[in-house]
Amino acid sequence: MATEQVYGYCPLCISRCGCISTVTDGRLTAVEPNPDHPTGRHLCIKGRAAPELVYSPGRLLHPLRRTRPKGASDPGWQPVSWDEALSEIAERMQAIQASHGSEGVAFGVTTPSGTSIADAFGWIHRLAHAFGSPNVMFATENCNWHKDQAPAETFGSGIGVPDFENAGCILLWGFNPAVTWPAYADAILQAKRRGARLVVVDPRRAGLAGRADSHLQPRPGTDGVLALGLAGLMMERGWFDRDFIRNWSNGPFLVRPDGQMLTEADLYGKADQHSNNHDRRVVWDEELQRPLFYDPATPAFNEPARRPALFGAYTLQTPTGPLTCRPAFDRYAQECRAYTPDRVAEETGVLPEQLENTARLLFEARPLAYYHWTGVCQQLEATQIGRAIGLLYALTGSLDAPGGNVRFPRPALNDISGHELLSPAQARKSLGRAERPLGPPAKGWITTHDLARAVLAGAPYPVRGLINFGANFRLTKPATPGLEAMLKELDLFVHVDLFENPTALFADFLLPAASPWERSGLAAGFQLGEQGEALLQLRPAVVPPRGESRSDSDIVFDLAERLGLSDRFFGGDREAGLRHVLVPGGVGAETLRAHPQGVPAAGSTHYRKYRQKGFETPSGRIEIYSERLLDAGHAPLPQFSATEQRDAGYPLALTTAKWPQFCHSQYRGLPSLRRRLPDPLVQLHPDTAAARSIFDGQWVLLQTPVGRMQAKAQLDSGIRPDTVCAQYGWWEACPELGLPGHALGGVNNSSYNALISGERFDPISGSNGLRTQSCEVLPLAPEQEAHSRQ
Repeated sequence: MATEQVYGYCPLCISRCGCISTVTDGRLTAVEPNPDHPTGRHLCIKGRAAPELVYSPGRLLHPLRRTRPKGASDPGWQPVSWDEALSEIAERMQAIQASHGSEGVAFGVTTPSGTSIADAFGWIHRLAHAFGSPNVMFATENCNWHKDQAPAETFGSGIGVPDFENAGCILLWGFNPAVTWPAYADAILQAKRRGARLVVVDPRRAGLAGRADSHLQPRPGTDGVLALGLAGLMMERGWFDRDFIRNWSNGPFLVRPDGQMLTEADLYGKADQHSNNHDRRVVWDEELQRPLFYDPATPAFNEPARRPALFGAYTLQTPTGPLTCRPAFDRYAQECRAYTPDRVAEETGVLPEQLENTARLLFEARPLAYYHWTGVCQQLEATQIGRAIGLLYALTGSLDAPGGNVRFPRPALNDISGHELLSPAQARKSLGRAERPLGPPAKGWITTHDLARAVLAGAPYPVRGLINFGANFRLTKPATPGLEAMLKELDLFVHVDLFENPTALFADFLLPAASPWERSGLAAGFQLGEQGEALLQLRPAVVPPRGESRSDSDIVFDLAERLGLSDRFFGGDREAGLRHVLVPGGVGAETLRAHPQGVPAAGSTHYRKYRQKGFETPSGRIEIYSERLLDAGHAPLPQFSATEQRDAGYPLALTTAKWPQFCHSQYRGLPSLRRRLPDPLVQLHPDTAAARSIFDGQWVLLQTPVGRMQAKAQLDSGIRPDTVCAQYGWWEACPELGLPGHALGGVNNSSYNALISGERFDPISGSNGLRTQSCEVLPLAPEQEAHSRQ
């Protein structure tokens, strides 16, 4: 018996846990943690179930072509050769291109945070852009936009990497790493052991919330109110870094009564002979008792500032008369001041003493590291909520400081996503860009809502084709009117995946993807501390691809060749493409293959880098007051509509979360995982259940004004009594255990996303309110329970 151990990392989610795969007689038999890897102290049960994934009897192993009409329960799949499939796909793509332009074909890609698509993510984008399409359907608005992109409106960059090793306090907001990021959960527990404090914001007592020094449980949808209330208390008590705000934010900039920033031109007119920069912003210096001017292009004041004012009202003489202005920070403080502890308690359910104790802890236990994720982004005011939390964090002065959120150096790679292959005019055609110019469409990322409109109504132009890599949006996007009609209407729909799923049922071609243990992958930085971020690792394929399955990257290269785009793909040479990616870091593929556990390939850490080059924002400072948002028609400071009045028929708040056994709509067909969680669950408080005559383990009906689903009740005293938490992504049967699937309609309907309206979303990012819906839970009658078990 020949046994080999292969070093790599688990690519199934963003944790990228270092692991060792055991191959026995050419077959993957085990995957275990590698404690010598920065992220390898633990491995979740999904990673350990990799052999079941690789050898699942449900795997797609051959290219398939539809033979029956779309919408039929059986597509009549017929095996077809790779050559025939790719050639016909390319011909049909080019036909659409000739009739409707390159924008007539959209591309879809699943999330790299919760799947292994990261191995091919950049190449899929390159194919879209080389073809000329500005439309990549990627659910960033419901996943990562509000931590990776939206913080640029405040900090000029993403949320950064928490420096857990040096943090005095850690804030987790809508983020439970115990089930979503094992490496982070372990690092936080280590920080707790050495004395760091922990604050968790979550309506459930789940995961690390049970270890928190302060656990705040706001009513779902009120996170922005809570953030402003905390910030207001910190400012009222003086618990904020006044020097950091003065010197490194636009908080001191004076704002006119009409909401626009005061400029030099406002004071002296554009005929002023003393300056060529009439757009310089103005601050009031409390010590000099006069205005000073700030040039973002430098960025610097025209002379050293002594004590820029953060509060107050200042009347300045202008050519048109006196003008009374206030610092931007004073306007922010006024917004926060409206959210008194009593108001916060009324709207969120967080008691005044909890608010006070947490505000004190966030300041006094600094430096503060923080992280938020889908609990924040899956709300109808997600961008402003993220802004409110970011500004709360800015008050501590911990950004890019030891123990804060740091931009650790990471290995340099060439970007192969190919945005430069699109002309600016073509890039501006991205669906939804006119409505959300600061959101994902500016990066070429579109939503199913906008795609359905383009397919069914031809607005703003017709889209007739979709090339989709793994995105199972029928299960992971809310109830978008016309979604199924869109899939039927497409002239060409190609789906690439490991398994046939509800979305793939509408495809014209179903192409088999190799599993992540059957292909290589590259990781540059593991988002965990200085050591983890510095690591560059080339993960080898552990076993050959099963059947005729191919890696997503191979499918991209092969399709590019048939589209006549090989010149954009290094002549079809995958190794040349890898060499190109690695050029900036100076570490070659040969070196990485000789060191399968990875190579440190980044420089040393420098903290507070803004002191040398400022922030990558229009002002060069943290944007407490966002002129970009203002110019786009949005509030420049976080503002929130009044808490929704709940319909009497739907008195409960609905939210969702991940469980350790599954991720999104994946893995429910794997026996070892499904055995641990055989049926969909909905958590509710025992008091809430008792009031409805619901007992633990009973099948119940969960309904909203939009739709309904069935699930088993799980009583949990750690959840708010006015809140229920249901699971999403259920569909797959597990024949080996005799467990059924959960259809999208009729008996056994357990689609959480059918409960959520796809017509309501954040106006800036397009994020859906997956965690802000009102609902009711009712017990099922015995005969209905029997149907649910079938």
